[in-house]
Amino acid sequence: MGMLAFFKKKAIFAQKNISNIMAKTEKKKAKNDGYDFSKTDYMFWYETMLLQRRFEEKAGQMYHKQKIRGFCHLYIGQEASASGAVSALRKGDKWITAYRDHGQPLALGTSPNALMAELYAKSTGVSKGKGGSMHLFDKEVGFMGGHGIVGGQVPLGAGIAFAEKYQGTGNVCICYMGDGAVRQGALHEAFNMAMLWKLPVIFVIENNGYAMGTSVERTSNVTELYTLGESYDMPSEKVDAMKVEEVHLAVSRAAERARADEGPTLLEFRTYRYRGHSMSDAAKYRTKDEVEHYKTLDSIESVKNTILEKKYATEADLEALEAKIMQIVEESVEFAENSPYPDPSEAYKDVYVQADYPYTTD
Repeated sequence: MGMLAFFKKKAIFAQKNISNIMAKTEKKKAKNDGYDFSKTDYMFWYETMLLQRRFEEKAGQMYHKQKIRGFCHLYIGQEASASGAVSALRKGDKWITAYRDHGQPLALGTSPNALMAELYAKSTGVSKGKGGSMHLFDKEVGFMGGHGIVGGQVPLGAGIAFAEKYQGTGNVCICYMGDGAVRQGALHEAFNMAMLWKLPVIFVIENNGYAMGTSVERTSNVTELYTLGESYDMPSEKVDAMKVEEVHLAVSRAAERARADEGPTLLEFRTYRYRGHSMSDAAKYRTKDEVEHYKTLDSIESVKNTILEKKYATEADLEALEAKIMQIVEESVEFAENSPYPDPSEAYKDVYVQADYPYTTD
């Protein structure tokens, strides 16, 4: 068989594999093609996405006031990637992501007070003030952390999924990464093992178009990033992640497959960040027209319009909800301001599980 024929055969096999999986949920998908979701769904999406947006805006303000130090990567514009997935998964499922990690825990229900306190490096933070913006953890909601090593969370996500399968919990792990992480070797090793062992993991590429300040087109020969999964016969699809409904549907399909012991799925969330890569990024590599175009696709505004069109709430109701969220955010700042910094002795705690580990120094 010639090389070209071989690859054509692989592509056909992968497509048939995806088609078979999708057929199982075709009836459910067809029902929702018109976005026939409930008032509860839309109100949840609107409230959690608006909380993420206002929290991140306030975090940006506090960073400029030098209340927050170090690295800080805001999620503004990508909120649907978190809220749509939260509504599709269930309690007990695990979450892991990279260092743009404020959005998922907020959507999962982590205390904004504890998150803001962590950004302030205060002892009342979710990581006791020792993790900062890039290393938020909340075991209570299944959030297994933000991770600062590019792509380092991908094999960890596969490992978490292995543990869930080994223990027979029926839970899945959703593992987020940025578009820049797909060039890391550990990703391909994890993909291979996840498919070999049929692990219940949903791999999500949050493709916001830029790895720091470099576009996907300048760093990868493969620009349709979801197709990377096809090399492992992994069901893979692109998702318009500026539409929270599409995120929910795609994650629901992937979770159903994972819980049926059919293994992982790769989802490419096509999204956009309105701010720079981090607070130190002026984002001069993008045109204003490009940013403004994506703002016309804003997921929060889209959900708001749907709520008003379907009369799930009035303008006054939504204004009251926003006022409530702003109060929550302001209270989180007050909580962080009034919280103490960790005692210096805390630097030696939580390093090892064994409290009396003999190879540490006083």
